Amino acid sequence: MSTMVAMKAGMIHCPNTAFRSKNHNMSAYPMVRMRTRIHRLIEEQGIVLMPGCYDALSAAIVQKTGFSAGFISGYALSASRLGKPDFGLLTPPEMAETARFVCAAAPLIPIIADADTGGGNALNVQRTVQDLIAAGAAGCFLEDQAWPKKCGHMRGKQVIPAEEHAAKIASARDAIGDSDFFLVARTDARATSSKTGLSEAISRANLYMEAGADACFVEAPRDDSELREIGRQTKGYRVCNMLEGGVTPLHTPEELKEIGFHLIVHPLTTLYASARATIDVLKALKETGTTRDRLHKMATFEEFNQLVSLESWFDLEARYSNFKVGAAVKS
Repeated sequence: MSTMVAMKAGMIHCPNTAFRSKNHNMSAYPMVRMRTRIHRLIEEQGIVLMPGCYDALSAAIVQKTGFSAGFISGYALSASRLGKPDFGLLTPPEMAETARFVCAAAPLIPIIADADTGGGNALNVQRTVQDLIAAGAAGCFLEDQAWPKKCGHMRGKQVIPAEEHAAKIASARDAIGDSDFFLVARTDARATSSKTGLSEAISRANLYMEAGADACFVEAPRDDSELREIGRQTKGYRVCNMLEGGVTPLHTPEELKEIGFHLIVHPLTTLYASARATIDVLKALKETGTTRDRLHKMATFEEFNQLVSLESWFDLEARYSNFKVGAAVKS
């Protein structure tokens, strides 16, 4: 298939014809892959800003506020679903189940899910990816941390051998097939060494792109010089993580676009904002026994009803309440 024919068929050209392990026993990969919703957004917008969402309500808010894509953070889901830190406690089936609710609540925008390490080896990765596709997710992040994984901005992380993770990326690509699913390969190698961690991470990111990823994600660069180095040295589309309180300096999408990034994730913004608001209002309620002086800090009854489209459900109820069989079917 020629490049021009592939483009007309809604597919994209892959610059690497194959990825092979050192034992040369890995199957070759085709030169074309599906052009996904995420590819189209990047092409249309130049850079895509993706807020985090961790349940159906937060996903609906992301969609209603006009964002073109969203992200389900494993950190946020571990906190909201388990009440526990991002410490390898969340399982792939829990992420897939949440993805079903999130994608159903925000059907107009693509949602990328955090697949962590994929649930095990290359074979486990295939099931994880297939479950996310079935849930309606538009892509996933797949990272090279050793289990139990941790948040990329926490201490104490280790990474698996680069070729082992490359095999997992290749396995994920096989599982994706021609599905509309964007694969991001994440490396946490920057944290393993202050001297060689960045160069190792860049090398790994490029290897993972050869293995079949659609984009690479070097987690937790320390400063702007490291961000620029990633922008210069890594191949293909690049992801940047903006985590409030993390080790990477915060930037606007336009600033990061200038450096060379394409997808900007704010994975914990909604979680941290919700936690702060909940702490404040409950503290006031505990101290005073009422919220009457805090109403300006909360959504109103009417505002929330609009958020969940209450009137459309009344309309639907009325439609079927007035349904007459005789009017619809003549004898």
